[in-house]
Amino acid sequence: MPTIHGVNASPFVRKLRAVFEEKGLPYELNPVMPFAPTDEFLAMSPLGKIPVYEDAGYVLPDSSCVAQYIERKHPTPALYPADDEDFGRALFLEEYADTKLTEVLTTLFVQRVINKRIMKGESDEAICQEALAERIPPVFDYLESIVGDGGGEAIVGSAFSIADIAIGSPFVNFEHAGETVDAKRWPGLAGYVARVHARPSFSKLIEEERSAFASM
Repeated sequence: MPTIHGVNASPFVRKLRAVFEEKGLPYELNPVMPFAPTDEFLAMSPLGKIPVYEDAGYVLPDSSCVAQYIERKHPTPALYPADDEDFGRALFLEEYADTKLTEVLTTLFVQRVINKRIMKGESDEAICQEALAERIPPVFDYLESIVGDGGGEAIVGSAFSIADIAIGSPFVNFEHAGETVDAKRWPGLAGYVARVHARPSFSKLIEEERSAFASM
């Protein structure tokens, strides 16, 4: 059976797991932490990052690479738009989510969840407040401007895609850190995130993570 190496609270591991869930593909999760990677893990993932996909001796790191590989092997249901322009847009938004969005939202998760709850240390709330006041609003403003107000789950075209999975994933970490999108300031984005998280592919993973954190 295919194996995804990585921990379930990672936005990139969650993104890949959501791809598998959307396509109805079986897999096993091997909980590998990205800190202090072993030589064995570095042989699979030269950048030392998670997730890594492994199946029958074939190994492929990086969530975006694996997602496109899985799309080629299992093209239905499609998670990449058929329209050329929509396809390009979805790829950009996946990259934007994996970089800028994850960067600003993970700041709170690192401080409030990893440092405080997992490592049993102290969180730096000043860093969190700076992110909430300065770094996060411009990102949310951009997403609000493109998410639309149609009440759907697709930020590109008319069908749920890799762009929605990639954007939805780091918002789970944002919520684990005790925050939600301000629906008064960003109503379109707040509704969009809620709809993405309500999909079975996300709600299953979110509940799994909440249960794990509740025991800490």
